[in-house]
Amino acid sequence: MLLRVRVTLPDRPGALGQVARTLGVAGADIVQVVVLERLGGRAVDDFTVVWPGAARVERLLAGLAAIPGVQVDGVWKAIGAPVAGGHDAELLAQVAANPADGLATLVDAVPGLLAADWAAAAVVPADWAARAGSPRPLSAGPDLQLGKEPTTVYASWRAPSPLRLPEITPLRARPMSGPDDTRYAVAPFGRAGLVLVVARSDDEELPAAAFHVTEVDRIAQLVRAAAVILGDRLDQAGAPPVVSAVIEPS
Repeated sequence: MLLRVRVTLPDRPGALGQVARTLGVAGADIVQVVVLERLGGRAVDDFTVVWPGAARVERLLAGLAAIPGVQVDGVWKAIGAPVAGGHDAELLAQVAANPADGLATLVDAVPGLLAADWAAAAVVPADWAARAGSPRPLSAGPDLQLGKEPTTVYASWRAPSPLRLPEITPLRARPMSGPDDTRYAVAPFGRAGLVLVVARSDDEELPAAAFHVTEVDRIAQLVRAAAVILGDRLDQAGAPPVVSAVIEPS
């Protein structure tokens, strides 16, 4: 299976090689390394590795923990290797080529770009922050009127059902954590209260890492570009909801 391993390590010669050797000795086959951050003598790197399904991940974690100065920030299953930023332009070209399905195209593609589990586009009323409280269900019945409750417009195929979203106001790009330990990144489109929510969830004993600031920036850039391409089509996102959702307080 594919795993994504996020490691904070000393930003000095040899440190990356030591981590790579340790992963290899533990049985991991490295297929990709992405540098997320270098700051203050520390680096944050994401390793995508092929890991034997029958092997215990504790062996890998123990090996990394034995390296001085190394910290494991998260380990989670990945559908595929995270796609480099150069593919963002290809995704936006697809959105532009078929704007009628542009929002769905974006939502379906983003989890694969960032080794996330699922994504959703939701419409959040401007005054939701003042009214949000305990979790409340959203029904798709005829009495539902857009603006009274947050509404899920479109969700990717791996999104849970019923969909549970974090309380995502105020609308600004940022990472978040939900009460169920799901890690979120949210980014507003700047139109009609529409926001993109991307999620990673823990899997058994594998704690997923929070979205890094560089990942949030990447999502925000994609969302802003898509908003320019789709324009007024995003205002039509106030159609009846296709997925039921429950909003959870953060």
